[in-house]
Amino acid sequence: MIECRGIIKEFGTPPQRILHDLSFTIGDGEFVSISGRSGSGKSTLLYIISTLDSATQGQVLIDGRDIATMNIEQIHHFRNKNVGFVFQFHYLLPELTAIENVLLPARNLGLIQEKTKMAESLLEELNVIKQKDKLPSQMSGGEQQRVAIARALIMQPRYIFADEPTGNLDTRNADIVMQILKRTNKELGTTIALVTHEPDFAAQADREIYLIDGRLADRNRDR
Repeated sequence: MIECRGIIKEFGTPPQRILHDLSFTIGDGEFVSISGRSGSGKSTLLYIISTLDSATQGQVLIDGRDIATMNIEQIHHFRNKNVGFVFQFHYLLPELTAIENVLLPARNLGLIQEKTKMAESLLEELNVIKQKDKLPSQMSGGEQQRVAIARALIMQPRYIFADEPTGNLDTRNADIVMQILKRTNKELGTTIALVTHEPDFAAQADREIYLIDGRLADRNRDR
């Protein structure tokens, strides 16, 4: 379970408050969307709950442990074993092929042989199996994004944090990605937090965390 207690985030001097005293929980196996207009703080919130950034004030507890008390080595170990990330930008390593990028988390844990077949299956499902042996520079932006999604899924993590994962995809492939995320959630019990500005995608989650100017709000208030 992820528990946020009074999360405040500020940037700059003088400090500008981006997130205002947010408290909520995300249950084990829950699929939650984090949505709101551009600039509402949704990506900032995702980075904090995923351990990639820290709050200015407040606590984030994952499985009852305050992540602020974890050292760098513990954070890296937690991410490698438990977390899959999907960003707006794919962040593939340019010197590795598509399948090598997908298998990167497995390589870090010495599990390449065990995960190769699954990597190929994910690339097939995401319609990029033909790009398997290509470098990122030889693929389109949408193809690179789908490879990055396969990479996030390869270790069947307990948590997936996705920041606008369909932003660079056409409608058909965006729908494929959403179906894969939903199936991963239902079949494996993976906890998923998805940032999206698309109301249709937000509505496919079990629950929506909606932000207006860095505050928890009801979507109906933003109309």
